[in-house]
Amino acid sequence: MLDNLRRRLTNIFSGLRKKGRLSEDDVNAMLREVRVALLEADVNFAVAKDFVARVKEKAVGEEVFGSLSADQTLIKIVRDELVGLLGESDTPVNWSSSPPTVVLMAGLQGSGKTTTCAKLARFFLKQNKKVLLVACDLQRPAAVKQLEVLGEQVGVPVFTPENMGGRAVSSNSASPTPTRVDSRPPETQNPPNTNPLPEEVAKAALDHAKHYFIDVVILDTAGRLSIDDLLMDEIVRISQATKPSETFLILDSTTGQEAVNVAQVFHDRLKLTGAIFSKLDGDARGGAVLSVRSATGVPVRFVGVGEQTDALEAFYPVRMAERILGMGDVLGIIEKAEEAFQGEEENMLDMQSKMRSGKLDFNDFMQQMRMVRKMGPIKNVLKLMPGMATAMPEGALDSIDEKHLDRVQAIVLSMTPKERSNPDIINGSRRKRIARGSGTSQEEVNRLIDQLYQMRKSMKQMSKMGSKMKKFRKR
Repeated sequence: MLDNLRRRLTNIFSGLRKKGRLSEDDVNAMLREVRVALLEADVNFAVAKDFVARVKEKAVGEEVFGSLSADQTLIKIVRDELVGLLGESDTPVNWSSSPPTVVLMAGLQGSGKTTTCAKLARFFLKQNKKVLLVACDLQRPAAVKQLEVLGEQVGVPVFTPENMGGRAVSSNSASPTPTRVDSRPPETQNPPNTNPLPEEVAKAALDHAKHYFIDVVILDTAGRLSIDDLLMDEIVRISQATKPSETFLILDSTTGQEAVNVAQVFHDRLKLTGAIFSKLDGDARGGAVLSVRSATGVPVRFVGVGEQTDALEAFYPVRMAERILGMGDVLGIIEKAEEAFQGEEENMLDMQSKMRSGKLDFNDFMQQMRMVRKMGPIKNVLKLMPGMATAMPEGALDSIDEKHLDRVQAIVLSMTPKERSNPDIINGSRRKRIARGSGTSQEEVNRLIDQLYQMRKSMKQMSKMGSKMKKFRKR
């Protein structure tokens, strides 16, 4: 996520630290490099120009020239200006006073709109909301089917044009399956054999949601390869028919500065309440994330960081600004840990007890690894740690191979239950058998067992040090 920009800015500021006191020429040279870094990251030209001008103005006001802490002052100024660029405060969900809350999803074809609908549905599910996905994309072949498949994956019912003819909503057996999902009088309903308009599907879905006390209705609308009058007229009609509380525009991070132009056109017609950037985990330079709010006034609300339905993160301007500057995101790590370890409190206490006594076995090792992997890809977690992304060589985090953890898991699963509980009985012949069963080498098996012993030893030493410190404090 904006890794290239983060590396460039980190290198620029590390160069300032080596200089000690700074002259006006040093600051001007730094600002030129910052401007180039922003432009290379696809930040809008006007936005980059204004950003650098504001930083320079504040730098003069702070009297950084000749100061011993000039580099720290400049980093703070850049950080504050980045926060101002992204939005100084988080934007909460605009819940409707009378449910359901309608969320209209707009975007061009190929931006990841339908997948983002499922991701957003899962996000609301975690907040204990009842969600309904609505298929209003009646143009793209198989768009309705794609939404039904995604709805089944996340456990959310999907309202389709077929439901207007009296057929039950599928995709979630736990949800009500009425014999007639359209609450309008029969004479006003569309016959099963006609093709309803998208706004009619949306209106029928809204009536259904009110009848079954659904909290959130997410409307998946049609996209085009480019902006045209047909697309805009259709989505405006859907908006007028449903009066959404939130209107999100899904933008592809790889489109660069064009994303700002797309956002402006949609905002002029729909009055967007937020933007969602997809594919920000790939090779996208991602500068449009920094540009869209300043250029259009539309705040970024979510970012897609992967292909899975759980790979959607709420956007926090302050955290993003600090991550761009290599400061990490400690709160992000805590949130991931809380989510991953939810319901595991007893297991965590048991593991803490074993770690203090140095009695870890491979069952504990597997449980520990399972919990860590629930937090997401290891490289993404490491990127959130302050200083980690800048301390490691360029590309080192991206080169971390998750398959290594699969090999470790295969080794442990090739052990018998007795061997996992009591690693001390694993002799030479057992190690050979484990290596054959896991498809690994005996050296890898030996290394893993040695790592467990080393962990035991370290935990015992830490426990002893803790006991000594307690005795010392009592004195």
